[in-house]
Amino acid sequence: MKIAALFLLLAILGITLASATKRKAPNANLIAIPQTFHELTVTGIDGEPIRMADFQGKYVLCVNVASKCGFTPQYKGLQALYEKYQDKLVIIGFPSNQFLMQEPGTEEEIATFCEINYGVAFPLTEKIKVKGGGQHPVYSWLTQKELNGVSDAKVSWNFNKFLISPEGKWLAHFPSKVEPMSEEITGLLK
Repeated sequence: MKIAALFLLLAILGITLASATKRKAPNANLIAIPQTFHELTVTGIDGEPIRMADFQGKYVLCVNVASKCGFTPQYKGLQALYEKYQDKLVIIGFPSNQFLMQEPGTEEEIATFCEINYGVAFPLTEKIKVKGGGQHPVYSWLTQKELNGVSDAKVSWNFNKFLISPEGKWLAHFPSKVEPMSEEITGLLK
């Protein structure tokens, strides 16, 4: 009788342990909990941190930029957009050298180029990777649905644009050909 009770107890204990193990594993099947954009930080072109939390209450337009690209003249439109909507919009330029090495300069050279040629007054970051291995966490969030909770997106070339809501939610992705002052973008700035 005692042996049967012992086997029954061991069987119950084994089922309980098996259930607990199934709940904890496997980690590969766990879905990442989307975080808000406002939890992210990037290093500015001047070496100082740019905290997305500082932009709560404003739209944020993230643009991967390059100085030697056919789309480089969009800096002018980005600056005009920034000036027109600066009460409710922040534009952040993310220099990247991943598309045909079209951003080869140092941070100082990039900042000087943008200021002299386009009067850029919006924040620029240090050079980052916007895709592939070593992708910056901001761009991981922008391009991966499991992080942003809305959509997967591919950065296909320089001057792709991502619009974030004042609450830190992913709103839209625009390819390079969409001009900064286009209705597609300005129409979302309510």
